[in-house]
Amino acid sequence: MTLSQLRPVYVVGIGWHRYQPQSETSFVELGLTAIRAALADASVEWPTVETAYVAHAKLPMAAGRTILRHLGATGISIVHIENASASGSAAFRQAGIEVGCGLADIALAVGVDKPYPTLLAENETGITNLAEDAIVPFTHFALLANQYMYRNRVSAEDIALVAVKNHRNGAMNVHAQRQRERTLDEILSGKKVSGTFTALQCCPVGEGGAAVILASEDGIKRFALDASRSIRVAASAARSQRPYEDDSRYDTYLTAETTKLALGEAGISPSSIDLVELHDAFTVEELEYVEAMGICREGEAIHHLKEGGFDIGGRCAINPSGGLIAMGHPIGPTGIGQIAEIALQLRGEAGARQHRGSKIGLAHMVGLGAVCYVHLLQR
Repeated sequence: MTLSQLRPVYVVGIGWHRYQPQSETSFVELGLTAIRAALADASVEWPTVETAYVAHAKLPMAAGRTILRHLGATGISIVHIENASASGSAAFRQAGIEVGCGLADIALAVGVDKPYPTLLAENETGITNLAEDAIVPFTHFALLANQYMYRNRVSAEDIALVAVKNHRNGAMNVHAQRQRERTLDEILSGKKVSGTFTALQCCPVGEGGAAVILASEDGIKRFALDASRSIRVAASAARSQRPYEDDSRYDTYLTAETTKLALGEAGISPSSIDLVELHDAFTVEELEYVEAMGICREGEAIHHLKEGGFDIGGRCAINPSGGLIAMGHPIGPTGIGQIAEIALQLRGEAGARQHRGSKIGLAHMVGLGAVCYVHLLQR
């Protein structure tokens, strides 16, 4: 059984609290700002929401109840979801399943996070790792970048062009943490992080909120919502890592598998996708994943990037929001913010960042461990 085999599910409201560096803003304010914006966008009142999925990876337990009680204690079901970087993506999927199954007509998926100290389960197993102090995320992806450069005969400067594009997109996004265009020289001359990566090629992990309201067709009719601004959830797929022949690229192979499932569920080919919001915590990931998704053939991503094929207005806009590199990656909200960006684009309401003629969008996140979620939205 897939989501597409259930009754239709639509995104009817979207909202954000700007992604930003750590501040004195409470997580309650971050979440409420996003939720209230989504409710207003959908033109629904809080009492109509029947179930809520709250994504976070860094907050204390039961954070959602602390946020939602400010909207009114209506007795709705509340589920908290932690799935590393894919927490928001998982919350969106579960909210969609509940609406699709007929258990609710109006649902909320909200992500909120602040950079509280976090324990990683992998570090608390009591089993030592021979490289636990050496192979951290930025080192792992710096090594992948070296592999990508060698395999495809491209340069570090080529890979940094991903950051040039995404900072340019983020500069037009009022919700982005980084809102400044950067030249290639600025990106390459920044603070070194690992290997060829500089800080501006890596995502900032700050704080923020993102929310979407989902509805069934019955909910849209019952509450007289604007069907012309409702975006169909065409497919949703989720998988976790398994053994691969080359385990150094497990995120890439996992992405390929999950994307294939989602595309098959929706009956859509990669060539039909107009825009993609994907997990670009580090520049090389965007190149790896667009090839794994079938947006272009393996080894050809740099060519399309240089030719403007991945720009807003190009063949397929990749990370028009600015992606994790410029939009930011506050963890809990990230996957839900991707859904909101795609809905905004498919409505034709993205302003200066509008990718014209968009009909199909793909949202993709991987999470530590690793898990992968791919959602397809269709106008």
